[in-house]
Amino acid sequence: MNPSFERLLQRAEALIDRIEAVLPRPLGAPDWAASTAFRYRKRSSGHGTLEPVRHVAGIALEDLKEIDGQKERIQRNTEHFVKGLPANNVLLTGARGTGKSSLVKACLNTYADQGLRLIEVDKADLVDLPDIVDVVADRPERFIVYCDDLSFEDGEPGYKALKSILDGSVSATGANVLIYATSNRRHLLPEYMKENLTYTHTADGEVHPGEVVEEKISLSERFGLWISFYPFSQDEYLTIVAQWLLSFGVSAGDIEAARPQALVWALERGSRSGRVAYQFARDFAGSHSALA
Repeated sequence: MNPSFERLLQRAEALIDRIEAVLPRPLGAPDWAASTAFRYRKRSSGHGTLEPVRHVAGIALEDLKEIDGQKERIQRNTEHFVKGLPANNVLLTGARGTGKSSLVKACLNTYADQGLRLIEVDKADLVDLPDIVDVVADRPERFIVYCDDLSFEDGEPGYKALKSILDGSVSATGANVLIYATSNRRHLLPEYMKENLTYTHTADGEVHPGEVVEEKISLSERFGLWISFYPFSQDEYLTIVAQWLLSFGVSAGDIEAARPQALVWALERGSRSGRVAYQFARDFAGSHSALA
């Protein structure tokens, strides 16, 4: 073979290899036996992968206090889902640190032995939802696609992708996929005072939202089940503190003695949330163990 032609062929093959390395690849299936939870990751090359979560949070439904109504609704919906019955996509909204994310994780742990699996997707990667749905379409398990702290700014591409996959798209989710999302915003998009000017009303006073407002409400409406969370009262906060201290092995007497410290901790944080209660319990239990 002509040496010049051989060098040209080698350079062409090297160029092809470099091009193939940056071209989008079909999303591959992970080792489904590696975990009950998976995380969708987008690499700098643009390739997406489903990675097993090696250490799944071990929180249980009974660990979550003072949200019994919310717990009952999401548990019923999830139980229907794993049994193959009709179930809804879920939007959990409300005050921060009140157990929205923990409730989803607890549902996974409760129903994992019945085939429930979870795939966590960042909102920036929601544009790849159709690819994820395709990968799990033929699997026997039931998948919750989970997006934490979901909210959008105007024009973000993930908004349209999620809206399409929830309702009305030719690539809608299959029977073995539901979407669970948490958010501090009920309508997921920022709302501005000037948008109230787009409201109209008829002669008898009936109010009609303007197009801008309708667009911002429409995504939330595509979730079949809305579950709202509210700030805790002082007594509810102390109940949650006691539950976490008990789980860390603190005695009943020490739990009672910890109440004033727990209130000061919440005052300093400016919040009586479940997250703040958990953080106090960790600090108190750690300090108490160190002194023992």
